[in-house]
Amino acid sequence: MDWHQLWKITSAPDNVPIVAMLFLVPFFTWLGLRQARQTDRLIEQLEEDPQLAKTHHRKILPWRPGWARELHVWPFLVRVEFLAAVIVTVILFVWSITLNAPLEEPANPNLTMNPSKAPWYFLGLQEMLVYFDPWIAGVVMPGLIMVGLMVFPYVDSNPLGNGYYTIKQRKFALGMFGIGWLTWILLIIIGTFIRGPGWIWFWPGQTWDHNAVVYDRNRDLHEFLGITSMPGKMIFGAIVVGVFFVICGLLLHKLMTWNDFERKIFARTSLLQYLTFQFFAITVLIALPVKLLLRLVFNIKYVWVTPWFNV
Repeated sequence: MDWHQLWKITSAPDNVPIVAMLFLVPFFTWLGLRQARQTDRLIEQLEEDPQLAKTHHRKILPWRPGWARELHVWPFLVRVEFLAAVIVTVILFVWSITLNAPLEEPANPNLTMNPSKAPWYFLGLQEMLVYFDPWIAGVVMPGLIMVGLMVFPYVDSNPLGNGYYTIKQRKFALGMFGIGWLTWILLIIIGTFIRGPGWIWFWPGQTWDHNAVVYDRNRDLHEFLGITSMPGKMIFGAIVVGVFFVICGLLLHKLMTWNDFERKIFARTSLLQYLTFQFFAITVLIALPVKLLLRLVFNIKYVWVTPWFNV
C-alpha cells in the first residue's frame, strides 16, 4: 500500500482545491440543511400560532430562537457578504504565497504524461469519457447540464422556498439537486484520486503501476442476449432506453404527486414545464449515475449501439 504516493497526489498544488472541497462540501451541506430545518420549525410554529409573527415582527434577529419575517439587505446581508469577500481574499493571498503555481516544463510531443489529467474542475468531464462516446461526454452531456441548470428555475412552479432555506417546502427539488451535485463531485474525486496511469482504476493507497493491464472485459448490453446484427442492436438499445425513460418518468411523476403539498404544486405546472423538467431530470440527473453504476459494477460499456453514436 503506497500511502506516500497518495499523500503526494493529495498535496499537489493543483489538487488543493479538490482536497479542500472534500471537507467544505459536507460542512456547508450540513450547515444549509441545519438552517433549513430551523426554518421549517419556525414555519410550523407560525402555522400553529399566527399571532407569533405579528408579535415578534422586526424584533427578532435571524440567529436568535425566533425569526423576523423580513430583514433589510443592509446591514444584514451586505455585512455578511463583505466579511466573506475579505476572508476569501486573505485566503487567496496566503494560498498564492505559500503554494507554488502548478506549472510544468514545456510540452514535449515525444513524451506524454501518464496519466494526463485536466484541471480538477474539468476532471468530471474527463471521467465521463469512460462511460459515453467522446462527443456525447464532451459536448452533449455538458450542454444538457448547462441548459438544464438554466431551464430548471423557469419550469419550477413552486412559489415557496425562495429567499430562505427550507426542506419541507422543497423536498423534491432538494433531492433531485442533491443527486446531480453529489454525482458530479463523485466524478471529480474518482478522476483525481482513483484514476492512475492509462486511466486505470487504482484504489487509494494502491501503487500506480505504469505496466498494469486491465483484464476485465467491458461488454455492451446486447452481448448478454447474443444480439450480433446492427439492426438488432439498434432496436434493442432503443427499446431499453425507451423503457428506461418511461420508468424514470413514472417514478418522477410519483414523487411529484406523492402528497397533498406536491400535488398542489403539480396542479400549477403546465404541460410544457412538466415535459421539459422530465427530459432534463432523466437525462442529466438520473441517466449519468445509472450509467456510472452499470460500467463500474457490471462492466457494461454501452446500452444502445448505433452506427452514429453509442450510449
